[in-house]
Amino acid sequence: MDLKRVESVLTELGEPSYRTRQVWEWAARGADSYWEMTNIPRSLREALDSGAPFSTLAAEDEQRSRDGTVKTLFRTHDGHPVEAVLMRYRDGRRSVCVSSQSGCPLTCTFCATGRMAFGRNLTAWEILDQVLHFRRSAPVNHAVFMGMGEPFMNFDAVLGAARRLPDLGVTHRRTTISTVGWMPGLTRFVEEVAEPIRLAHSLHAADPELRTELMPVNDRYPLPDVLAACRQHWERTKRRVFVEYVMLAGVNDSPAQARLLARALGREAFKVNLIPYNPTGMFDGSSRGAIEAFKAELDRSRVPATVRLTRGRDIAAACGQLASDPRPRVRA
Repeated sequence: MDLKRVESVLTELGEPSYRTRQVWEWAARGADSYWEMTNIPRSLREALDSGAPFSTLAAEDEQRSRDGTVKTLFRTHDGHPVEAVLMRYRDGRRSVCVSSQSGCPLTCTFCATGRMAFGRNLTAWEILDQVLHFRRSAPVNHAVFMGMGEPFMNFDAVLGAARRLPDLGVTHRRTTISTVGWMPGLTRFVEEVAEPIRLAHSLHAADPELRTELMPVNDRYPLPDVLAACRQHWERTKRRVFVEYVMLAGVNDSPAQARLLARALGREAFKVNLIPYNPTGMFDGSSRGAIEAFKAELDRSRVPATVRLTRGRDIAAACGQLASDPRPRVRA
């Protein structure tokens, strides 16, 4: 839903400003269409239905995993593909993994999205419509900006969407934004954002040469500068930064690499999430034993670390696997 477009239609009709608020309240509660909005006159619902599409995205395909994860492929109004994922957990969490771009221009070698053709940044409303899509079936309570794209390359739209998520039932403390270390956006986040939104850093190698090989962005924004900004965030908020570390067999999973990571991070500002590699055709995933040995090294250095539970791997919905058909289907 593009609320600015809704407001424009209502303003042209001479309607009071509270009508826009009514529309948003219905949408945020999970309404399927304008026709459910019973406190809005029928004539206005008809005008909105013809003048302001109820969603900025068209749901084109949906896949369901054996573990309950749901992946939806959307198309923007100009034909760009976007994927989002709903993850269900036994403890009651319903977390939506949203995309901030169609594709990604940063070409991390282990990520399927990086091999897509980059489309464009998404608007705040296109990001919110991913969450609203799943909200219509049941309440959601967590959101992670870990889908397609680098969120901090689209800073204003991402923060605009994140700031509206509490209306949908997702508090700021249950919202996480992940970055590879895109310094212009990371600096703005550290200096400007007052809300307790969680920060995550996609790191994957502490050795500079290896990290550049895996993530070319490291040449532009070296890891020490990124970690310094993350520490500044921790010093200001006392909220640890989550470090995402995908485990690649024979590449970044040795005990020596773990010790290097521990030295780079220290004991206070970070918590490491070790991510079993989800196949995208480029690498092999680390064995369970290698992951345990890596974690043991972090434990010895007193760096907090957990092994992330993988969801939706069988439908290519897990971390690093989002990569829909990159060919835009442009609509007249």
